[in-house]
Amino acid sequence: MDLFGLPDFFAPGVAAAFVLTALRVGGLLLIAPAWSAKSVPMKLRTALLVVFATLLLPSATATAQLDSIAITPASFLGETAIGFALGLAAAFIVAAAEFAGEIINTSIGLSGAAIFDPINNTQGAVLSSLMQLLSLTILLIGGGHVLMLEAVAQSFVSMPLGAPLALTNGLLALVRLMTTLFALAMQFASPVIAAVLITNLALAVLGRAAPQLNVIGLAFPLQIGVGLLTLAGSIGLMVHAMNDWTPRYATSVEIFARAVQVAPTPAMRR
Repeated sequence: MDLFGLPDFFAPGVAAAFVLTALRVGGLLLIAPAWSAKSVPMKLRTALLVVFATLLLPSATATAQLDSIAITPASFLGETAIGFALGLAAAFIVAAAEFAGEIINTSIGLSGAAIFDPINNTQGAVLSSLMQLLSLTILLIGGGHVLMLEAVAQSFVSMPLGAPLALTNGLLALVRLMTTLFALAMQFASPVIAAVLITNLALAVLGRAAPQLNVIGLAFPLQIGVGLLTLAGSIGLMVHAMNDWTPRYATSVEIFARAVQVAPTPAMRR
């Protein structure tokens, strides 16, 4: 008899389905933005794993062949890899923003300035930490943490528990999507890079026109000032680009689902 809509845990195959569902959720929590933050206590993360697995169990058992489900090394690694892939697709966006911050830091000459990173409990570059926190804030405001759980729930339709999947092809497809990370990072950092390049060209011309001018002494503060002003002016465009991450995430998940030779996950758009 079901209790609160949950399957009977003593029914055949339900206990194994719960363990495999927890493994898929655990793979997501390993790398998914916000959920994988080191600042989240381990006890809380374990509790969330149990809660999420319990809530997602009805979706998992609705499409699974409970009679044939078994916990094996292959199913253990497979379910963890599926959850990891779903979290990795979302982590691309935050990683792109963080990488853009690193590029901007280097471009304007602030690569030596470090600040405490509250997400990873490490020292990080100033603008890199700023971009990381900005992207995480936008992700949470837009309900990205819930969307990732919805992706796990929808993945049971195209990737049922214990189903034979070509996970190697799926993970290879995600590796190929790494080009998206570099493209997004350059898109975020391009205004600052262009402004600093124009500033350096102007200083080079000025140095040739007035050799007695101390161009090197003028270049550092001017480069930093122009870079920060350009960053402040283009922050709205960056926020707009980050806010549109849902279609990219849905596309990444669909590419992964197709690569494992199953039907693509439905587009997760709000």
